[in-house]
Amino acid sequence: MEVCARMTRRKLLVVDDEPHVGTALRRLLSREFDVATTTQAQAALDMLQRGEQFDLIICDLMMPEMTGMDFHERLAECCPQELRKVVFLTGGAFTDRARQFLNHQTNPVLEKPVEPEVLRDVVRRMVHP
Repeated sequence: MEVCARMTRRKLLVVDDEPHVGTALRRLLSREFDVATTTQAQAALDMLQRGEQFDLIICDLMMPEMTGMDFHERLAECCPQELRKVVFLTGGAFTDRARQFLNHQTNPVLEKPVEPEVLRDVVRRMVHP
């Protein structure tokens, strides 16, 4: 009798202050991945600090309460091992700080609106290196 091990689905976390963006990304990616969403970067940090594990974090760069840049900085303090898992989404770097951050960023940065196949390709490459 052949035993077939079931593959564990990879888990993604989407952090975007616009609920419809999180919903759209969950729909787009949920065939291949388990996708959790939150509209607040602090909630994402709380999840990670509690030990929740994600294979990839997709984070909006410009959010009102805590920007993606602030999230990245706080992540470096509390969970530095997670930094390499972040992909940033941006509708444009409209501040000097954002432009400077992106110029020095080694993580992938995708422009909104992101093409579905481009997003899937980046996600697949990052979770299946």
